[in-house]
Amino acid sequence: MNFIKTHFDKFILAFMLIVILQQCNNSSRISKIEKQEKLTNSKLDSICTTTELSKYLELEGLKAEKRMIQSIDRKLLDVNRQSEIDLAIKKLESSK
Repeated sequence: MNFIKTHFDKFILAFMLIVILQQCNNSSRISKIEKQEKLTNSKLDSICTTTELSKYLELEGLKAEKRMIQSIDRKLLDVNRQSEIDLAIKKLESSK
């Protein structure tokens, strides 16, 4: 008990030093978390919305259908469908 009484000031000083070091470490962790949050938010902002995604999927589907029609040598019915597809593609691309 006598040892604690004589070295009480040193114990308090060591304890305070440990607490200060932990607080500095916590602030650096917080700044790292804030940087990570900014990166995550910027990634989320760059993601397509559902309407943009549905337009993109429809556009790519029409282009794939047109390529499929062109690869097959049927003429009469497919020419009309190709012109319909071209109109739909132009409409979708102009609405972007």
